[in-house]
Amino acid sequence: MKVLLFGIAKDIIGASEFEVPAQPKQPSTVKELKDVLVVLFPEFDKLSSFAIAVNSEYADENVFLNSHDEIAIIPPVSGG
Repeated sequence: MKVLLFGIAKDIIGASEFEVPAQPKQPSTVKELKDVLVVLFPEFDKLSSFAIAVNSEYADENVFLNSHDEIAIIPPVSGG
């Protein structure tokens, strides 16, 4: 499962794309994906929030994921 990364999420992982490990099992929901990211990259837990988009639409934590979905991590943004 490939995930596209932007902003601080890209900085945390050190790449613009990340392949989620299939073992022990691939995440089946957005919530499970967030949990995997925090385990693999504890810096995600320090973010006030981050959104996940599935197939170009913001997704809540209950959305189911498929291996062919386009997934993007969208970090919090600030403006002025």
